[in-house]
Amino acid sequence: MSAVAQQSPSTPSRTAVAEPPPPAAVAAPAGDPAVLGLPIFVVGSVALAMGLVGYVSPAAAGSAIPIILAATGIGLLVSAVWAAALGQTLVACIFGLFAGFWLSYSVLVIGLNHNWFAIPASDVTHTVASFQISWAIVMGALTLATVRLPVVFTAIVGLVVVALVLLIFGTLNTDTTLTKAAGVVSFGFAALGVYAFLGAASAATGGKAYPLGPPLVK
Repeated sequence: MSAVAQQSPSTPSRTAVAEPPPPAAVAAPAGDPAVLGLPIFVVGSVALAMGLVGYVSPAAAGSAIPIILAATGIGLLVSAVWAAALGQTLVACIFGLFAGFWLSYSVLVIGLNHNWFAIPASDVTHTVASFQISWAIVMGALTLATVRLPVVFTAIVGLVVVALVLLIFGTLNTDTTLTKAAGVVSFGFAALGVYAFLGAASAATGGKAYPLGPPLVK
Protein backbone atom coordinates (compact mmCIF):
# COMPACT_ATOMS: atom_id res chain seq x y z
CA MET A 1 0.00 0.00 0.00
CA SER A 2 1.24 3.37 -0.85
CA ALA A 3 2.23 5.55 2.10
CA VAL A 4 0.36 8.42 0.55
CA ALA A 5 -3.40 7.91 0.26
CA GLN A 6 -4.74 8.63 -3.19
CA GLN A 7 -7.73 10.97 -3.26
CA SER A 8 -10.80 9.28 -4.72
CA PRO A 9 -12.23 10.99 -7.77
CA SER A 10 -15.59 11.01 -6.07
CA THR A 11 -14.25 12.85 -3.08
CA PRO A 12 -14.71 16.62 -3.43
CA SER A 13 -11.54 18.62 -2.99
CA ARG A 14 -11.34 21.06 -0.10
CA THR A 15 -10.07 24.44 -1.10
CA ALA A 16 -8.66 26.52 1.78
CA VAL A 17 -10.40 29.89 2.02
CA ALA A 18 -8.13 32.67 3.31
CA GLU A 19 -9.49 34.66 6.22
CA PRO A 20 -9.88 38.35 5.32
CA PRO A 21 -7.41 40.54 7.21
CA PRO A 22 -8.87 42.50 10.10
CA PRO A 23 -9.61 46.12 9.27
CA ALA A 24 -6.78 48.45 10.14
CA ALA A 25 -7.38 50.58 13.19
CA VAL A 26 -7.98 54.20 12.30
CA ALA A 27 -6.10 56.50 14.62
CA ALA A 28 -8.10 59.36 16.03
CA PRO A 29 -6.80 62.78 15.05
CA ALA A 30 -4.45 64.07 17.71
CA GLY A 31 -5.54 67.69 17.64
CA ASP A 32 -3.76 70.53 19.39
CA PRO A 33 -5.17 72.05 22.61
CA ALA A 34 -3.03 75.14 21.99
CA VAL A 35 -5.45 76.39 19.33
CA LEU A 36 -7.94 76.99 22.15
CA GLY A 37 -5.66 77.50 25.13
CA LEU A 38 -3.46 80.23 23.65
CA PRO A 39 -6.12 82.67 22.38
CA ILE A 40 -8.28 82.21 25.46
CA PHE A 41 -5.18 83.00 27.55
CA VAL A 42 -4.51 86.08 25.44
CA VAL A 43 -7.98 87.59 25.84
CA GLY A 44 -7.77 87.40 29.64
CA SER A 45 -4.24 88.82 29.60
CA VAL A 46 -5.28 91.79 27.47
CA ALA A 47 -8.31 92.48 29.68
CA LEU A 48 -6.14 92.41 32.80
CA ALA A 49 -3.41 94.54 31.19
CA MET A 50 -5.91 97.24 30.22
CA GLY A 51 -7.02 97.49 33.82
CA LEU A 52 -3.45 97.61 35.14
CA VAL A 53 -2.34 100.41 32.82
CA GLY A 54 -5.32 102.52 33.88
CA TYR A 55 -7.66 102.17 30.90
CA VAL A 56 -10.40 101.80 33.50
CA SER A 57 -10.43 103.47 36.91
CA PRO A 58 -9.32 101.62 40.07
CA ALA A 59 -12.97 101.60 41.14
CA ALA A 60 -13.70 99.39 38.13
CA ALA A 61 -10.99 96.85 38.98
CA GLY A 62 -13.48 94.03 38.44
CA SER A 63 -14.29 95.06 34.87
CA ALA A 64 -12.10 92.30 33.45
CA ILE A 65 -13.70 89.56 35.56
CA PRO A 66 -16.42 88.55 33.04
CA ILE A 67 -13.72 87.73 30.49
CA ILE A 68 -11.24 86.25 32.96
CA LEU A 69 -13.79 84.05 34.72
CA ALA A 70 -16.25 83.03 32.02
CA ALA A 71 -13.81 82.80 29.11
CA THR A 72 -10.17 82.47 30.16
CA GLY A 73 -10.55 80.41 33.33
CA ILE A 74 -13.08 77.96 31.89
CA GLY A 75 -11.42 77.87 28.45
CA LEU A 76 -8.03 77.00 29.93
CA LEU A 77 -9.63 74.31 32.06
CA VAL A 78 -11.12 72.76 28.91
CA SER A 79 -7.72 73.01 27.20
CA ALA A 80 -6.03 71.28 30.14
CA VAL A 81 -8.51 68.39 30.02
CA TRP A 82 -8.04 68.14 26.25
CA ALA A 83 -4.24 68.03 26.61
CA ALA A 84 -4.43 65.45 29.39
CA ALA A 85 -6.66 63.24 27.22
CA LEU A 86 -3.96 63.32 24.54
CA GLY A 87 -1.23 62.46 27.03
CA GLN A 88 0.41 65.89 26.74
CA THR A 89 1.44 66.04 30.37
CA LEU A 90 3.32 69.32 30.53
CA VAL A 91 0.86 71.13 28.25
CA ALA A 92 -1.97 69.99 30.53
CA CYS A 93 0.06 71.21 33.52
CA ILE A 94 0.61 74.66 31.97
CA PHE A 95 -3.00 75.17 30.94
CA GLY A 96 -4.27 73.75 34.24
CA LEU A 97 -2.07 76.04 36.33
CA PHE A 98 -3.10 79.10 34.36
CA ALA A 99 -6.74 78.07 34.68
CA GLY A 100 -6.22 77.94 38.44
CA PHE A 101 -4.55 81.34 38.39
CA TRP A 102 -7.32 83.09 36.47
CA LEU A 103 -10.16 81.39 38.33
CA SER A 104 -8.64 82.11 41.73
CA TYR A 105 -7.98 85.72 40.70
CA SER A 106 -11.64 86.07 39.79
CA VAL A 107 -12.75 84.63 43.12
CA LEU A 108 -10.33 86.95 44.95
CA VAL A 109 -11.59 90.11 43.26
CA ILE A 110 -15.29 89.21 43.52
CA GLY A 111 -14.88 88.03 47.10
CA LEU A 112 -13.09 91.19 48.19
CA ASN A 113 -15.62 93.43 46.45
CA HIS A 114 -18.51 91.63 48.19
CA ASN A 115 -16.72 90.95 51.47
CA TRP A 116 -17.19 87.19 51.11
CA PHE A 117 -14.15 86.40 53.23
CA ALA A 118 -14.73 88.93 56.03
CA ILE A 119 -11.18 90.25 55.65
CA PRO A 120 -10.62 93.49 57.58
CA ALA A 121 -9.87 96.48 55.39
CA SER A 122 -6.44 96.82 57.01
CA ASP A 123 -5.50 93.32 55.79
CA VAL A 124 -6.71 93.57 52.20
CA THR A 125 -3.35 94.80 50.88
CA HIS A 126 -1.44 91.87 52.35
CA THR A 127 -4.16 89.47 51.25
CA VAL A 128 -3.71 90.60 47.65
CA ALA A 129 0.08 90.52 48.03
CA SER A 130 -0.03 86.97 49.42
CA PHE A 131 -2.01 85.90 46.35
CA GLN A 132 0.56 87.50 44.07
CA ILE A 133 3.54 86.05 45.98
CA SER A 134 2.07 82.53 45.97
CA TRP A 135 1.49 82.56 42.25
CA ALA A 136 4.86 84.20 41.51
CA ILE A 137 6.58 81.27 43.24
CA VAL A 138 4.58 78.67 41.31
CA MET A 139 4.99 80.46 37.99
CA GLY A 140 8.72 80.80 38.67
CA ALA A 141 8.92 77.03 39.09
CA LEU A 142 6.85 76.58 35.93
CA THR A 143 9.29 78.82 34.03
CA LEU A 144 12.11 76.45 34.95
CA ALA A 145 9.96 73.47 33.97
CA THR A 146 9.52 74.85 30.44
CA VAL A 147 13.21 75.23 29.56
CA ARG A 148 13.04 72.13 27.32
CA LEU A 149 10.13 73.60 25.35
CA PRO A 150 10.54 76.15 22.54
CA VAL A 151 11.81 79.37 24.08
CA VAL A 152 8.64 81.36 23.33
CA PHE A 153 6.76 79.38 25.99
CA THR A 154 9.50 79.97 28.56
CA ALA A 155 9.35 83.68 27.69
CA ILE A 156 5.58 83.82 28.15
CA VAL A 157 5.67 82.25 31.61
CA GLY A 158 8.78 84.22 32.57
CA LEU A 159 7.06 87.51 31.71
CA VAL A 160 4.10 86.44 33.83
CA VAL A 161 6.53 86.11 36.74
CA VAL A 162 7.96 89.57 36.02
CA ALA A 163 4.46 91.07 35.98
CA LEU A 164 3.60 89.37 39.29
CA VAL A 165 6.80 90.63 40.94
CA LEU A 166 6.04 94.18 39.79
CA LEU A 167 2.51 93.83 41.15
CA ILE A 168 3.81 92.59 44.51
CA PHE A 169 5.94 95.69 45.02
CA GLY A 170 3.26 97.93 43.54
CA THR A 171 0.66 96.50 45.91
CA LEU A 172 2.79 96.66 49.05
CA ASN A 173 4.05 100.17 48.32
CA THR A 174 0.85 101.52 46.73
CA ASP A 175 2.94 102.40 43.67
CA THR A 176 0.79 102.90 40.58
CA THR A 177 3.89 103.23 38.38
CA LEU A 178 4.87 99.64 39.13
CA THR A 179 1.29 98.52 38.58
CA LYS A 180 1.24 100.18 35.17
CA ALA A 181 4.62 98.59 34.37
CA ALA A 182 3.07 95.22 35.19
CA GLY A 183 0.32 96.05 32.70
CA VAL A 184 2.88 96.79 29.99
CA VAL A 185 4.59 93.46 30.68
CA SER A 186 1.18 91.79 30.49
CA PHE A 187 0.72 93.19 26.99
CA GLY A 188 4.12 91.68 26.21
CA PHE A 189 3.25 88.12 27.15
CA ALA A 190 -0.15 88.52 25.49
CA ALA A 191 1.64 89.46 22.24
CA LEU A 192 3.83 86.35 22.48
CA GLY A 193 0.67 84.33 23.07
CA VAL A 194 -0.85 85.73 19.87
CA TYR A 195 2.27 84.77 17.92
CA ALA A 196 2.29 81.22 19.32
CA PHE A 197 -1.44 80.89 18.57
CA LEU A 198 -1.01 81.97 14.95
CA GLY A 199 1.73 79.39 14.55
CA ALA A 200 -0.46 76.64 16.01
CA ALA A 201 -3.40 77.72 13.85
CA SER A 202 -1.22 77.68 10.73
CA ALA A 203 -0.10 74.12 11.46
CA ALA A 204 -3.67 73.04 12.27
CA THR A 205 -4.89 74.23 8.87
CA GLY A 206 -2.15 72.48 6.90
CA GLY A 207 0.31 75.35 6.79
CA LYS A 208 3.78 75.76 8.18
CA ALA A 209 4.21 76.29 11.91
CA TYR A 210 5.88 79.50 12.99
CA PRO A 211 9.40 79.26 14.45
CA LEU A 212 9.14 79.35 18.26
CA GLY A 213 12.83 79.41 19.04
CA PRO A 214 15.10 76.65 20.32
CA PRO A 215 14.69 75.44 23.90
CA LEU A 216 17.09 76.86 26.47
CA VAL A 217 18.04 73.33 27.55
CA LYS A 218 18.26 70.44 25.09
